[in-house]
Amino acid sequence: MFTQKIIGAFGKEGEEFLKGLEEKIKKISEHWDLTIEGHVENLSYNYVAKAIDQNSMPVILKIGVANFDFKNEAITVRAYNGKGCAKLLREDVQAGAMLLERLQPGMMLFELSEKEAVEHFAEVWKSIRRPFPPDWPFPTILDWSKGLDRYLDYVKSSEERIPVKMVKRAKAIFDDLMKTSENLELLHGDLHHENILYSDEKGWSAIDPKGVVGDPYFDLTSFLTNHLFEKANPKSVFEFRINRLISLLNLDRDRFLRASFAMAMLYACWGMEDQDNEGALNTFTCAEWLDEFILSSTCK
Repeated sequence: MFTQKIIGAFGKEGEEFLKGLEEKIKKISEHWDLTIEGHVENLSYNYVAKAIDQNSMPVILKIGVANFDFKNEAITVRAYNGKGCAKLLREDVQAGAMLLERLQPGMMLFELSEKEAVEHFAEVWKSIRRPFPPDWPFPTILDWSKGLDRYLDYVKSSEERIPVKMVKRAKAIFDDLMKTSENLELLHGDLHHENILYSDEKGWSAIDPKGVVGDPYFDLTSFLTNHLFEKANPKSVFEFRINRLISLLNLDRDRFLRASFAMAMLYACWGMEDQDNEGALNTFTCAEWLDEFILSSTCK
C-alpha cells in the first residue's frame, strides 16, 4: 500500500525515492545519530519511523520526496513551534528529512468516544490558530480549489459521478468565503482523527500539517468526514459533530456549513481524480447532507 501510494502520488519521482529510501534512512540515521526502532503502521505518503536519538530521547524520523510540499510542511511545523503541534527538532529539507518530537503514548482521537473526540479536536483546532508567515509562498485554499476545475475538465469526456452544478457552486463558495474572510490564517489542512495524538507531557497535539492559507472555517472538514461511514448512523454522527463544534467554537452556522460543503466537494473531486471512487462518493454524500442542512436549516 505504501509503495502504491508513493508511486501513485509522485510517479517516476516516487519510484526513484523508493529505490534510494533504504540508503537514505541509513545515511540520515548515521548523520543524526539515531537508532531506528521501526516504521509506523499507517505509512502513506512519507516514510515515518520511531527512533531514539543520541540523548536516548524517543523521536520521529520522517522522510519524504524532497519537493515543495515537504519543505512547506517543515516550515509549517516550525511556525507552530511545538504549540498545539509536535515540535520540529531537526530538518534537512534538501534531503527530504525531518526529526520531530514523539508524542507518547500516541493515542489517536478515533480511539475515544464521539463526544470526547469532538471536544479534544476543538481544543487542538483552537490551539493551532496562527497568522501565516509572510516570507514563504504558502499555497492558498483557492490554489487547492483548482481541483474542482480539474474535475470539471475531466467530466467533459467522462461519466458525471458528481454533479457539475454542485462543483460550480463549491467554486463560488470558495471565492466568496475567501473574499469575505476577516482572518486569513495558516491552516493545518488535514486536521483529523489520525493527525491528533495524545502525549502525557503535552496533552492532545496535531501532527502532519499540510500548511495552507485560508479562512479558519476551512480547517474543520477533514474531521467532520473522517471515520464516519463505519458508524451505525453516519448522518446522525455527522450532525452531532457539526452541532457540537458550532457550540464549542462559537461558529457562525451558515459560514461553517458553506465552508464544509465546499471542502467536502473538493475532497470528493480529489477522490475521483485519485480513482478512489468509494471514498469520493462517501465524501460527496457528506456534501449532499451539508447542502440539505444549508437549504432547509434542519441541522439545529
